[in-house]
Amino acid sequence: MWREILTAVLFGILEGVTEWLPISSTGHLILLDRVLEMPLRPAVLELFEVVIQLGAILAVVVLFWHRLNPFSRKKSKAERGETFALWGKVLLATLPAAVVGFLLDDWMSERLYRPLVVAAALIVYGVAFLLLEKCRKRDPLTVQTADITPRIAFLVGCFQMLSLVPGTSRSGSTILGGILLGLSRPVAAEFSFFLGVPTMLGAGVLKGAKFLLEGNALTGNEVLLLSVGTLTAFLTSLVVIRFLMDFVRRHSFAGFGVYRILLGGAVWIASLLGIL
Repeated sequence: MWREILTAVLFGILEGVTEWLPISSTGHLILLDRVLEMPLRPAVLELFEVVIQLGAILAVVVLFWHRLNPFSRKKSKAERGETFALWGKVLLATLPAAVVGFLLDDWMSERLYRPLVVAAALIVYGVAFLLLEKCRKRDPLTVQTADITPRIAFLVGCFQMLSLVPGTSRSGSTILGGILLGLSRPVAAEFSFFLGVPTMLGAGVLKGAKFLLEGNALTGNEVLLLSVGTLTAFLTSLVVIRFLMDFVRRHSFAGFGVYRILLGGAVWIASLLGIL
């Protein structure tokens, strides 16, 4: 049992790190499961990989509670209006991926959750980050999250659709899209965090409902492992989000691009050799 708990902790740590860094949480979880198999039934494993994301988004709510709470008594009427407007833009950006994900979830799970797909996505987006940082010369047009327009928010949401392909990275696609659309690195990262709240909450609800409607139920051990993984992802995310917000104020995303390419190459070679 302790081995199972340790495995859940490792999955939670990996989720908490990779959910917010632009290196693909889903891709890393798929790869970890190939190397260190999570002792769960297939249906429960699918649920586990989504539920631990709820721990990660809880960290966003905790860290940005004042920014995201439109009912705070410490805010003026104008500030509450700005918070409602921010949520409106976040929900607008959620729509593209929500619609496509709802329609194609089963199809993508059956056909795309494979090492070679993960490798290709890691490499392609790694190259994209390197090209973006090398070619970007103009100053960002938007340096405050509150200044994001509904149009830009929706377009960032369209970029988020790309993250439905495993290995792409939800944060990676939205940050990359945001920077291409003129957002500064800190604003692109922060909006990506906020966008993750309804996106992953919706994915968790959808996966949970599907799990129950198919007549599944959790055992006591499975509940324990889901709880351990979720708590670990929450605690890890608290650290990683603070790190990334500080990092992007002083550095580019080129390092993440190099990491993605190296990891994608390693996954591709391991897949060809039959290791994965």
